[in-house]
Amino acid sequence: MDKISVVVYGADVVCASCVNAPTSRNTFDWLQPLLHRKYPDKQFEFTYIDIEKDTENLSDHDQQFIERIQDDELFYPLVTMNDEYVSDGYVQLKDITRFLDNH
Repeated sequence: MDKISVVVYGADVVCASCVNAPTSRNTFDWLQPLLHRKYPDKQFEFTYIDIEKDTENLSDHDQQFIERIQDDELFYPLVTMNDEYVSDGYVQLKDITRFLDNH
């Protein structure tokens, strides 16, 4: 069984464009039990990257997502799975499940 790498990019401050959205850390904490419960047959590896603090020793791939957030192309929290964009800003369950169901 393949492991699914789930990365949440975020920051302590709530995204200015994401009023009333959960914080990045809340999104990260919400995703873990939800995915384990909804997909018990899949193995997940969860990583949280603070876009303001965890900027050293990142892969080029991670760095590119952080730059796109900083350039306002994407919002945070940003969720990727196996290095593919899944959802950003106000993360919706349907985006997550659609990705997993299609892969």
